[in-house]
Amino acid sequence: MTNEWLYPRGTLTSGPWESVVDDRIPGWAHTGLRIAELRGGVDLPSAPVERMIVPLSGAVSVIGDDERWDLGGRESVFDGPTDVLYLGLGTAARLEGEGRVAIAEALATVALPPALIVRDDVPVEIRGAGRSTRQVHNFGVPGALEAQKLIVCEVVTPAENWSSYPAHRHDRAGATESELEEIYYFEAAVSRGVAAPAHPSPFGMFATYASDDRAIDTSARVGTGDIALVPYGYHGPAVAAPGYDLYYLNVMAGPGAERAWRITDDPAHGWIRDTWAGQEPDPRLPYLAKERTR
Repeated sequence: MTNEWLYPRGTLTSGPWESVVDDRIPGWAHTGLRIAELRGGVDLPSAPVERMIVPLSGAVSVIGDDERWDLGGRESVFDGPTDVLYLGLGTAARLEGEGRVAIAEALATVALPPALIVRDDVPVEIRGAGRSTRQVHNFGVPGALEAQKLIVCEVVTPAENWSSYPAHRHDRAGATESELEEIYYFEAAVSRGVAAPAHPSPFGMFATYASDDRAIDTSARVGTGDIALVPYGYHGPAVAAPGYDLYYLNVMAGPGAERAWRITDDPAHGWIRDTWAGQEPDPRLPYLAKERTR
C-alpha cells in the first residue's frame, strides 16, 4: 500500500528542481530536500533554513557572496563518501557542475558558519551484521557536524541486505526518544560485480507503519529519485532486492531545542539486534571509490 507520504520520482518537480520537499506539503513542518540534475547551474535562494550540500554523482562548486567551495564528488552514491558542505541560516549560493546533487534542509533560527567536510574526514560506519549489514556515512550527525537542527546521513545497503532494521520510531520527545520527522531519498543500481542485461530496473522495498493511533501505512517498491516521508510511526525495513544495491539519504529535524537522534525499536522486533553479536559483517562492505571525481 502507498499513501500521501510516498512520492515517486517526478511528482515533486518545481522549477529547476527534480524534487522539492518543504512545508508546502500538508503535515510537513521541519525538514526539506531539493534534488537537481545539474546542467550548468542552479541558484539556492536565501531562506530561514540551514543546509547540507551533498553531491550524488559528479562534482559541485558552491559559490557564495564571498567564498567558493569546490566539492570533489563521486561517480555515484555507491562509490563511497563525497565532500559535503554545510551552509548556515539564510545563506544564498549558486551551484555549478554536472551531475546530481541533493540539498538537505531544516528550519533554523541560529546562524552558524559554513563547514566543509572532505571525503577522507567523513565518518564511515559499518552497521549491523550478516544480512543486516549496511554502510553509513555520518557526515551530518551530532558529534560530526555543528548545526542547530539538521541531522543528515546516507546509507548504502548491498543486494539482499536489510537496512533501517529493526523498524524503529522517533516521534515523541522524552529521555529515550527524540521527536523528529524524516526524509528518505532513494537510489538503486545493479550490484557491484553483477552482470545485468540491458536496461535493468533496479529497486528496493521500504515500509512505514503506525506506532500509535496516527495512521500511516507505506509498503512500496522504491528506486532512483523516489522519496518517502516519515512524519511519525515505525519505519523500516529498507530492503535491497537481489541483484540491486540500495542507497538512501536521510534528513531529520524536529521541534525540540535539543539536536539528538534517539530511537525506540518496535518491541516485536528489537531483539534482532542481539543476534548480530554472533554474525560477521558483510564482507562486500565498505564500498569505496576507485578514484575521486574532480
